[in-house]
Amino acid sequence: MVMRSGTKLSVVGAGAVGTSLAYAALIRGVASEVALHDINAKKVHAEALDLAHGAQFLPPARIHGSDDVQITTGSDVVVIAAGAKQQPGETRMDLAGKTVSLMKKIVPPLVERSPQAIFLLVTNPVDVVTQAVLRISGLPAHRVFGSGTVLDSSRLRWQIATECHVAAANVHAYMCGEHGDSEIPLWSSASIGGVPLSEWEHQTGQLTPLRRDEIAHDVVHAAYEVIEGKGATNYAIGVAGARIIQTILRDENAVLPVSALLDDWHGISDVCMSVPQIVGRRGIVKALELPLADEELAGLRASAEHIREVAGSLGF
Repeated sequence: MVMRSGTKLSVVGAGAVGTSLAYAALIRGVASEVALHDINAKKVHAEALDLAHGAQFLPPARIHGSDDVQITTGSDVVVIAAGAKQQPGETRMDLAGKTVSLMKKIVPPLVERSPQAIFLLVTNPVDVVTQAVLRISGLPAHRVFGSGTVLDSSRLRWQIATECHVAAANVHAYMCGEHGDSEIPLWSSASIGGVPLSEWEHQTGQLTPLRRDEIAHDVVHAAYEVIEGKGATNYAIGVAGARIIQTILRDENAVLPVSALLDDWHGISDVCMSVPQIVGRRGIVKALELPLADEELAGLRASAEHIREVAGSLGF
């Protein structure tokens, strides 16, 4: 599974998230062309120039930026990172109305210029925005999805790895549901090197129920801490987004907890929410219906209802 020649990635929104994602994608060498689009012509030109100046030290790729949407024409993947900025003390859902209004303006011209592209949403509240863009774009559900809880799951795995003194790559655990306050960890299916966490606790005395609750709280509130300290989260979502793009363009069929439209997933339908999905060149391939504890299923149903409520209030 290798990247085919001539892959084009367009990143819409040259703010902290969009530029970090473009930077990470260039370092990973996931596309042969990276286009940055933003309404601020001076800034997007400068950002593209800054990235291009490092071309000697990156895998080969053409890099350019413009305020003209025409620059995105013929994209294989379009990442939308434009949106209202989350302020300290503001929840992701507080951003919903402002960001959805923006999507109504920017999505149709993007679809017109790249009608065969995969559209990846990396703007908050990502579940509601994904649901709105799916309707606005008119594209098939497998080609429109959000970054979801890929970052949240990375935060969870890092916390577990730190607690247990193991490499994060050997931790398998998912945060699922809303990318936000109602998300939950799926402890019942989590493992370290193939050892279920319940058995790990029995063997080591680590990861007690109290400690797991503390870790889950830290993961849910991690973005607020970063935003309060530096104004935005950008590096981690940048590399997380680049990882999603890589699995699309290289057709890796990797399992990632992205936010996509669910169809009878444990009885949950008609809502964009994060569960483990196989992701490849055609976008969403298949949702994995992993076993859930009763309280986990109840938590995910509540999370789905929360997303539906906000999306419904905006007409989606």
